[in-house]
Amino acid sequence: MINISETAQTHFRKLIERETLPGLGVRLSAVHAGTPRADVRLEFAGSDDLQGDEWAIDCEGFTLWLDAPSVPYLDGAEIDYEARATGGQLQIRAPKIKGEAPPEAASLVERVRWVVEQEVNPQLAQHRGHVSVQEVTAEGVVVLRFGGGCHGCGLVDVTLKQGIEKTLMEKAPGVTAVRDATDHDTGDAPYMPRDAA
Repeated sequence: MINISETAQTHFRKLIERETLPGLGVRLSAVHAGTPRADVRLEFAGSDDLQGDEWAIDCEGFTLWLDAPSVPYLDGAEIDYEARATGGQLQIRAPKIKGEAPPEAASLVERVRWVVEQEVNPQLAQHRGHVSVQEVTAEGVVVLRFGGGCHGCGLVDVTLKQGIEKTLMEKAPGVTAVRDATDHDTGDAPYMPRDAA
């Protein structure tokens, strides 16, 4: 499941020994798992810090606690420590942390959510914006809600029709249209105010 090299285990053991707290281990979790912003969080953890559903991986001299919801995203991860003359570097490779594209047989909702998280939102983030999927109807209409810099933006109609709708129709076969359910009059920090567009 997770491969922890001997050099990484030795590194963790030395760090834990410095802390001199009995039962101290290391907890590993995925942050923003399944999205382009996914990252790994590694921290010391004592028994009082655990949620109770962690997976325990026994290492030489300590326990690595794996956050239960992170398990599918950290499956196949490799943790290594490379000693160097100027210090050392801990390397964590988690090939599944950003998620895996749903298969063609997956539901339209799954495929739409994947495209929104992996392709649409990273583009909108460049303008401090984001979008969430509110609904996918049986007829293939995707209903979205804009937020951040897109909430109240004067260019949201262009973004919706020429960007998001085209992308979803191309990348998630079965999408027939995309609609906006956002009340743009309530946007308080639009990327481009509606009266300027």
